[in-house]
Amino acid sequence: MTRRSTSKRVAMVTATAVVAVGTVAAGAAVAGPGWGDGRPGKKQVAGLFDQWNRTLQTGDPEKVADLYASDAVLLPTVSNKVRADHAAIVDYFEHFLANKPVGKKIETHVNVLDNNSVIDAGTYQFTLTDPETGEKSVVKARYTYAYEKRGGEWLIVNHHSSKMPEG
Repeated sequence: MTRRSTSKRVAMVTATAVVAVGTVAAGAAVAGPGWGDGRPGKKQVAGLFDQWNRTLQTGDPEKVADLYASDAVLLPTVSNKVRADHAAIVDYFEHFLANKPVGKKIETHVNVLDNNSVIDAGTYQFTLTDPETGEKSVVKARYTYAYEKRGGEWLIVNHHSSKMPEG
């Protein structure tokens, strides 16, 4: 083998390795850190809420709505309307995000149904900031998230959140 053909071969192997690593990295980003194709653990499922909460912090209702499946149903905390399509979910978050919500789980119960579906239910609270006065308030609520893995990505297919009846 000549020096030139060896150089071409090394370049080709290097390029193939870069593409392979990039593909694996992209897959890990879609599925979640350390997920793979197996059954998710409770810690990994809890990370889905963390991702949702971080996305709230962007203030971008489209980014938040993108975490929901196209056929998702949202029964939101501070609205009486059922949100059953992307536009309605965006509409809800346009209003909710104006209060700069910061969520915090209080109690969580995760049920891993299979490799592609999980339920996370419990209680959480949101610290909200009034956009006019800057005054902070806390809303405590019950929640249920149903997630499905679709096309290698975990999406919210059902999200129910309601204020605690006791206040």
